[in-house]
Amino acid sequence: MNGREAGPLHTSGHPPQPAPHGPPPVVCRPAEPADRAAIEALDDSFRTDRVYEVLAGPDGFTLRETPVDPPLLKVFPDEGDDGEAPFEGLRVEVAVDGPGGEAVRGYVAFRVEEWNRRLVVDTIAVAPAHRGAGVGQALMERACAYGRSRGARTAWLEVTNVNAPAVRAYRRMGFELCGLDTTLYRGTASEGETALFMSKPL
Repeated sequence: MNGREAGPLHTSGHPPQPAPHGPPPVVCRPAEPADRAAIEALDDSFRTDRVYEVLAGPDGFTLRETPVDPPLLKVFPDEGDDGEAPFEGLRVEVAVDGPGGEAVRGYVAFRVEEWNRRLVVDTIAVAPAHRGAGVGQALMERACAYGRSRGARTAWLEVTNVNAPAVRAYRRMGFELCGLDTTLYRGTASEGETALFMSKPL
């Protein structure tokens, strides 16, 4: 879920809708080609003083928040240099400042897998100055609404265990831990982290 650059941007046909919470007032709309540079430039790094430790027990896995000192600064690597078109085959929605706004405050990229009727949220990111204002939730609601309109029964995403702020946000949105992979990031800049898979019914 760490895509950084936007390729061809697909529209969903949904009219812009206001984000449901607090300042700054934003609306969500389908991404346009002119949004590509802003999406590429969006700062999706984060700082956290806690990470999630994965605990294995006789009945499965649980997550435990663990303090880290000093706080961890996570900067995602640029993934646009591998020859593949970023966001190929994905739909992209952006949150912008008000009706007709051009400043991209966040975006979500997603697709529906027809074979198992699952909405896959590939990437969701909000600019640091606009976090905690409901922008991420509004974008996720757009993605889930699209998934339901296409018959998806489940929403699914992947997030690293060190991204405690995102895990907490996803839990507030109704996502629950449904699996993990200790090897997904092997050989990458995120080696040593654990991929957490989260899902919720639609």
